[in-house]
Amino acid sequence: MRWTLALLTLAALAVLSLFIGAVPVTFRDLLTDPQGQQLLLVSRLPRTLAALLAGAALAVSGQIMQILARNRFVEPMTAGAGQSAALGILISTLFFPATAIWAKMGIAALTTLVGSAGLLLLIRPLPPTQPLLVPLVALVYGGVIGAFVTFFAYQGDMMQFLGAWLTGELSGVLQGRYELLWVGAFAAGLTWFIADRITVLGLGENAARGLGVNVGLVTGAGLAAISLTTAMVVVTLGAIPFVGLVVPNIVARRMGDNLRRALPVAAYAGAMLVLSGDILGRVLRAPFEIPVASLVGIAGAGVFLFLLYSEPRHG
Repeated sequence: MRWTLALLTLAALAVLSLFIGAVPVTFRDLLTDPQGQQLLLVSRLPRTLAALLAGAALAVSGQIMQILARNRFVEPMTAGAGQSAALGILISTLFFPATAIWAKMGIAALTTLVGSAGLLLLIRPLPPTQPLLVPLVALVYGGVIGAFVTFFAYQGDMMQFLGAWLTGELSGVLQGRYELLWVGAFAAGLTWFIADRITVLGLGENAARGLGVNVGLVTGAGLAAISLTTAMVVVTLGAIPFVGLVVPNIVARRMGDNLRRALPVAAYAGAMLVLSGDILGRVLRAPFEIPVASLVGIAGAGVFLFLLYSEPRHG
């Protein structure tokens, strides 16, 4: 019953998204106006699907990263993965400007994989009695990679290009320019099949090996899903922060760390958050738009501060 109501709410929000924008569209237009039908198919429907796919994939990848890092204060966009994806975009633009979008996606995914693996290696020696060291190191690590990206973009006179590319917003989403998000969502969805192993891995490498988990293989699969998802979102929409931080924390406080149960809920909540932020961004300053990354960042910061000062609850 709860899932039925939740899915109906998400469906209603998705339908609302189809009719909101600088150019008003009514239900009658969809039936009789060819321009309205074209607007729906080329712009509004891809935009709605992009918000749903990106939100769900970012929430799932954030929850997996927190389990792998064994820390609730990290997320891909601020812990080096997002900055590494930006580095991949910059490399492909500087050295391979004529490459197709799928090739740029591949380069971004590769640099994201290297960046995510580097973070796990960096935080491994940190003492578990100091949990705040992990997010601190992750922020510094992401900041260093971001500084390299900024330096090389400045040298190549590409600061404006990089800023426009990395600002998470959906106004430029059109048919034929968002389909890579299906790849990221598919990669995130596949992690459900190894969710139990990732959950056990959260107990520690020694405990996971004792329970028969192939630590290297499961960690590699999780990193691959995180990297592909982050790269797809950054390449297609730009960086959208806090989704992979706030949503997994809320879900974990309600449901614990059983990923088999938690991942579908995280995907739903992430999709709701990004789609709601995109709709609100189109309404607040209409006919102008506020980037979804700005609204999600503000909401995410507020929710995260609330979570820091509230007691965890497990259902």
